[in-house]
Amino acid sequence: MLQVPFIRENTEAVIKGLAKRNLDAKSMIDDVLRFDEERRKLQTKLDNVLAESNSLSKEIGVLYKSGKGDEANALKVRTTQLKEESKQLNDQLNEASTTLNELLHNIPNVPNDLVPDGQDEEDNLEVHRAGDVPDLGDNAKPHWELAKEYDIIDFELGNKITGAGFPVYKGKGAKLQRALISYFLDKNTAAGYQEVLVPLLVNSDSGFGTGQLPDKEGQMYHVTADDLYLIPTAEVPATNIYRGDLLKEDELPKALTGYTPCFRREAGSYGAHVRGLNRLHQFDKVEILRIEHPDRSYKALDEMVDHVKGIMDELELPYRIIRLCGGDLGFTSALTYDFEVYSTAQKRWLEISSISNFETFQANRLKLRFKNTDGKSQLVHTLNGSSLALPRVVAGLLENNQTEKGIKVPSVLVPYTGFEFIN
Repeated sequence: MLQVPFIRENTEAVIKGLAKRNLDAKSMIDDVLRFDEERRKLQTKLDNVLAESNSLSKEIGVLYKSGKGDEANALKVRTTQLKEESKQLNDQLNEASTTLNELLHNIPNVPNDLVPDGQDEEDNLEVHRAGDVPDLGDNAKPHWELAKEYDIIDFELGNKITGAGFPVYKGKGAKLQRALISYFLDKNTAAGYQEVLVPLLVNSDSGFGTGQLPDKEGQMYHVTADDLYLIPTAEVPATNIYRGDLLKEDELPKALTGYTPCFRREAGSYGAHVRGLNRLHQFDKVEILRIEHPDRSYKALDEMVDHVKGIMDELELPYRIIRLCGGDLGFTSALTYDFEVYSTAQKRWLEISSISNFETFQANRLKLRFKNTDGKSQLVHTLNGSSLALPRVVAGLLENNQTEKGIKVPSVLVPYTGFEFIN
């Protein structure tokens, strides 16, 4: 959530920045400034009324002690008027504050200057490409066919148990999942990320803190009886570990990693582009996140990107890194890099990771601050990224590594799987 003082001091820059999202934000920003001005005026009036009321109360006490009861009673009439006036002002102030907060909740983050202009994913900027796309000829099979051939992922059985988008992993398919999770966690902890195991259900305060609520409420599974939400990513519970905290500057950065199943309704997702592992309602993911000093958050973002690059290089998969344009940028993000793996059989790129810097946007919602060297509290910057999401990594491994002997397992995973081929 944007801070009102920041909007007030940088009005034109905020409107210009939000235009990168193809959003004409002038009327929204004007409304914010108008209600903020009203709120501040009401607060000043209320403060003056309360100050006068307190002063009169003291004066009344002195008059009573001095035996001037008539004068004291006359002043009590005024204090009664002030009490009613303060109640009305307080109601007006609460209404103005509520309206202001609702406006702020609907304004997305301001994109960083590095975010390219653009309408949608077609305008994203490729910044890196690595790995060789294998020449499999016309015999390349998509991962859903390979999964059935080697009996490692059963989509129909998942459909029977739950519904579409909930596959069952079997045999070497299940072992491959476990191997990837362990490998990702080992890489992340070796890089200095502390492993955490977090709840899979969160309350609405947690969903609001990281920006999933109210923006993505329709994409989350809601347990209505308890008003809890199944997590769409470990980012939500892990970042909320620090909600409301005031950290010391020397405690920064905080770096966490965690494995969780993730749940997303993905309403309206149909067609061949979501077949197999391409889009699921339940999937496994390992996440990394950082709580950073604002002065080094973009260096931290580069470090996170380099970290995931190292993992992709070890997996020996063809991949590219995309800097998202304004029109494709997430609601809470100031700058996002997407990693995409090439699907040889489908002949298209599949997103497997997003790494984002939210600057102070999440921290303001979380009320997450640190005390700087001057002793003043200051909002931190939050960052997170997938390291990595498993379904499309598995799709890439199956499709790009298919051979006459079976599916070749990358050498870095063999110590985890205990086998070199899926056959």
